[in-house]
Amino acid sequence: MESTEYSQRSGADPDDADLDDAGFDVDGPATVAREAVVPDALAGTRLDAAAAALFDAWSRSRLARWIDAGRVTLDGATATRRTRVDGGERLRVDPEPDPDATAFAPEPMALDIVHEDAALIVLDKAAGCVVHPAAGHWSGTLVNGLLAHDPALRALPRAGIVHRLDKDTTGLMMVARTLEAQTALVRQLQARTVTRRYVAVVVGALPDAGRVDAPIGRDPRQRLRMAVVPGGKPAVTHYTCVERGDGWSIADCRLETGRTHQIRVHLASIGHPLPADPLYGPRRLAPALERALAGFARQPLHARHLALDHPQGGGRVAWDRPPPHDLAQLIERLRHGGR
Repeated sequence: MESTEYSQRSGADPDDADLDDAGFDVDGPATVAREAVVPDALAGTRLDAAAAALFDAWSRSRLARWIDAGRVTLDGATATRRTRVDGGERLRVDPEPDPDATAFAPEPMALDIVHEDAALIVLDKAAGCVVHPAAGHWSGTLVNGLLAHDPALRALPRAGIVHRLDKDTTGLMMVARTLEAQTALVRQLQARTVTRRYVAVVVGALPDAGRVDAPIGRDPRQRLRMAVVPGGKPAVTHYTCVERGDGWSIADCRLETGRTHQIRVHLASIGHPLPADPLYGPRRLAPALERALAGFARQPLHARHLALDHPQGGGRVAWDRPPPHDLAQLIERLRHGGR
């Protein structure tokens, strides 16, 4: 089997946070204050380290910012990160409210729930659904729907979302239902132990298998686009060609990292963009591919497989979801010469 590897090192920190299509700092606050007594075992420890040990639902960097802001107290008094604890003090954290997690209104909508338990929701996101409110999309988003489905998600940063899919990318997403589960899932993403596989239709004859290792950042010429750029965030995509036709291929892609538009950018960078992709797609297509795409106006990309360690224990769990009807029809038309 032919295998090709494309690699362009950026020099960026390989341990940089790995948050699928988001870049979220998501291990942030719940809105309820928490207290703990500093145990003697932590005597002599810096305050930021002691807080991180006692409140592992938040990252040390976020706790450090709250210490600087006076939101972490020892026996009712503010202190600095470098303050040494003696043991026996009462340590209190007053989380800074996250406006993104509290400002959004619940909006009932049909959610395709694949799995749900006390810690986790797994859903199949539809095409056209924006995940998180932002400029131009302050309502009708997945966050709004999740808040209607489970109002308790309002207490979590971004309603428990730990990664996102692009508006017109379909497929499996995970949502945490507790702060502890959210932190655990983010850490799995950072450790690259979450398995995410996608099916994509691409232009041209894709090699049998390969790996694209190229940093991704904002396109300096078009700020709405991402691009392979020096100094971008490390990004790695593995792909396998599962089928080829006249001017097209079907790829199985596995994310090792999760940067904004990663699969779309990486495959375009090696000469195999996704057709009908409004940002990265080609201007000209093979006739059969152009015929098949009639009426299909989004990138043909679907998150088909998700596997992770359950955040409340119980071992490895996994889900699969076939492509939605429109993408399945596109693939069938390609197999029949675009008809």
